[in-house]
Amino acid sequence: MKYLAAIVFILLLYSCSEKLLQRPEDLIPKDKMINILSDFAVLNAAKNSNSNILRDNNIEPTRFIFEKYGVDSLQFVTSDTYYASQPKEYEAIYVAIEAMLEKEKGRITEEKRIYDSILMDTKFKNSPLKKGRVKSAKDSLL
Repeated sequence: MKYLAAIVFILLLYSCSEKLLQRPEDLIPKDKMINILSDFAVLNAAKNSNSNILRDNNIEPTRFIFEKYGVDSLQFVTSDTYYASQPKEYEAIYVAIEAMLEKEKGRITEEKRIYDSILMDTKFKNSPLKKGRVKSAKDSLL
């Protein structure tokens, strides 16, 4: 009985370590997959924000992303399925995507801060207070 339990346990361990899917011949490399999925994340946010702009300009962003990276939809789906069958690998991909998006968010925030400060500086230079066109009111208590 002990031997049977040991054999079943070993078979279970072996079956857990077996890959669920075979590696596709046209597997998209991990770094390219990270870029594609991060573009899809940005695209999804853009669609949720204002999909009318995309529709009004007849833009098909999914096709654009596939053309940008030189992949087709079948290759993307098989690669995504393969990576998803390996949880640690898939998690590493999404951690890299999150880091990439956070870096981009920081860059955009900094650019917006600089733009806003330039805009405020321009408004102040053109304001009547700066050019001395508005006289200050005298203090009524004096």
